[in-house]
Amino acid sequence: MDKETLTADRSAKSAKEEKKWEAVIEAVLFTMGNSVELSRLAAAIDQDEDTAREAVLRLMKRYETGKKGMQIIALENSYQMCTRSEYYENLIRVACAPKKQVLSEVVLETLSIIAYKQPVTKLEIEKIRGVKSDHAVNKLVEYNLVYEVGRLDAPGRPALFATTEEFLRRFGIGSTQNLPAADPLVTAEIRMEVEEELSGSGLLLTEEENNEDRHQEDI
Repeated sequence: MDKETLTADRSAKSAKEEKKWEAVIEAVLFTMGNSVELSRLAAAIDQDEDTAREAVLRLMKRYETGKKGMQIIALENSYQMCTRSEYYENLIRVACAPKKQVLSEVVLETLSIIAYKQPVTKLEIEKIRGVKSDHAVNKLVEYNLVYEVGRLDAPGRPALFATTEEFLRRFGIGSTQNLPAADPLVTAEIRMEVEEELSGSGLLLTEEENNEDRHQEDI
């Protein structure tokens, strides 16, 4: 066998292995439903993380260029398969449409502060907002948009809050490092987009809860 033929055979074998790795990763992401860490994908194909990442990126490109109904998104160091948002209207023809919801101004403002200042304590949030924020933070925890990431090494060891992976997924942000610069105009635009996104997300604040927010604001 000459050198040229040997090289061609190796290339064909390598391409076959790459296709198999992509197929395995595709099967894992489809089956798991939620996000899967890169280390677990690497274990699935019995390769290192760099090889797994390259396979995921090739798979993502295939889904993108093929205009599939599904897509693969990156969330920090994890990946998830999900449907494309542009097909929402088609999906609700065969599934129950979520009710239209809206987050109160108080909750949205608190979410913005946590997103840009994380990890942050309730006291720090309240210093920025100028009012108590227990209710707003509790709502965000309930909606799985923020979580307690740890405790501050200070008297009383206050809880530190940060945004969750669900926050990234819901607002289409691959990483908190990708948040836009927090100038007033951009922040206002982000908040508008956040509210629009949440209007179809299944997160509902009833009129009673909105009144409670306003009451908390007055306290």
